[in-house]
Amino acid sequence: MRNIASFLIYATSVILSLAGVLAAQEELKTVPKVDLNRYVGKWYEIAKYPNRFEKSCQGNVTAEYALRPDGRIDVKNSCLKKDGKMLIANGEAKIADKSTNAKLKVRFAPKFLSFLPFVWGDYWVIDLDKDYKYVAIGDKPRAYFWILSREPTMDEKTYQAIVSRVEKLGFKPEKIERTRQNISVR
Repeated sequence: MRNIASFLIYATSVILSLAGVLAAQEELKTVPKVDLNRYVGKWYEIAKYPNRFEKSCQGNVTAEYALRPDGRIDVKNSCLKKDGKMLIANGEAKIADKSTNAKLKVRFAPKFLSFLPFVWGDYWVIDLDKDYKYVAIGDKPRAYFWILSREPTMDEKTYQAIVSRVEKLGFKPEKIERTRQNISVR
């Protein structure tokens, strides 16, 4: 009986600890407002959490956004693959929070699958320069993360400041890997 009681106490403490971690991760604050007209255009990937989408990329990663008349956003991601060829992925984004424009849903799956909720991924703007020179993107479970810049490079002070701010939001600096830019194609 004592073993069962000990196990129940242990299990309860583990569950409460996990619930505390999950509750802390539930809240992910986005920036208060995103002006989509200023946001669209070309961005260079400075850093990211490793992800399956970019496994074959060696660098020169960019994202280009263009507003559409229907209020959605065309997305074009590209990178230089390890074999020296460019990889291009076209997708679309829709606004998930119209009061701030800081929460979007992005899909790269074929259009005929767009009715399926799981083909849309969260794209939340969690840090944004007042002049739209850099942005940090993440998702609520903190599984995805990117730092983008209008230029292919970023000074170390700005980079470290972004990393420090997103760490306070629950993102792990040790998981972030920098992206190589300006790689020449042979």
